[in-house]
Amino acid sequence: MFSFRTTPVGEQLDRALREGRVACFCTQNCWDPHGGRYLYDLFRERGNLVRILSPRDTELTPDTNHIDFGADDLEGLDAVVVEIQDVGTRYFNYTRDVMRLLSMCARSADAPAVYVVDHINPAGRVVEGTMPAVESDIWTPRVAHRHGLTLGELCHLYCNEIGAKFPLHVISDVGKDLLPWTIAPASDIPGMFTCEMYPGGGLWNNTSVTPAIGTARPYEYFGAPFIKSGDIRFLPTPPGVMMRPCSFTPAAGRYQGERCYGYQIMLQPGAQYHSLLHTLQLMRFLSERYSQVELYDSLFVKVADPVIEEYLRGHLTFDVVQEHVKLEEQKWIRKAKRYLLYDDAPYRMK
Repeated sequence: MFSFRTTPVGEQLDRALREGRVACFCTQNCWDPHGGRYLYDLFRERGNLVRILSPRDTELTPDTNHIDFGADDLEGLDAVVVEIQDVGTRYFNYTRDVMRLLSMCARSADAPAVYVVDHINPAGRVVEGTMPAVESDIWTPRVAHRHGLTLGELCHLYCNEIGAKFPLHVISDVGKDLLPWTIAPASDIPGMFTCEMYPGGGLWNNTSVTPAIGTARPYEYFGAPFIKSGDIRFLPTPPGVMMRPCSFTPAAGRYQGERCYGYQIMLQPGAQYHSLLHTLQLMRFLSERYSQVELYDSLFVKVADPVIEEYLRGHLTFDVVQEHVKLEEQKWIRKAKRYLLYDDAPYRMK
């Protein structure tokens, strides 16, 4: 059973929410500025909050990017209320945690109803990349890298694809006053521009090059101790983008405490930036110039696309992968239309 609702979660009349045993699956983004409280405070005041499933550490602690839980945490519940801020990319860790929750509920004979508080996608309706064409992480939905959906739409799609039978209710909160980048969605997504850099920039996490995790500007910067940044004349630079040689020392993550050299990606005002394609070009460029650049197996699991993999391994030219991505984006947009809950639709960059 699926429903789409526009009445705030606190006004929902479902018995599961009013009188049932409720768990809140949430991050710091479940703050309600109008009520001056967090989502779980609503159910705590009602006396029916059983547990809170949230990141284990303080909200801006590096590497605190998962919600740990097991099947026993869902036993005896009548409802799980989900409120996180998705960032528009299929491998965002908290989104994968939500998909794991849905998958776990789908395998349970007496699963609780799931209520997803839906927010605007800070990466917008723009689409980038391809759907997984080979076996990928089981909790990564089969959508484009930058999917252009809201979390509610993504859950609607995922539940349909896994044949879930439990009740799924999406409660729209896309018109809220609090903008989606006001509260950082995760410790490595600090600002409103980060979501535009993440669809491609997140792939650096699966290489020997760091996307500057542990600095104030992750995914805008990238580098490593072995890179000799300097002349940018031959560096892949799409229209509307400027590249700057830079250095940084991460306070956490790979190369913690080591001086790294690399580049900063700077977007000109109004530029359309295809983060995935640019990152693929940069990976190929650095791989051909530095023997220390390693593309880990986990990168190809995350990409889940044989054409992109062949390009990164140096077997295809960029025009081939560019055309492939274009066709796959068009294919994804046609699929995504079946799960839209709002009037505007995903689109690809021209």
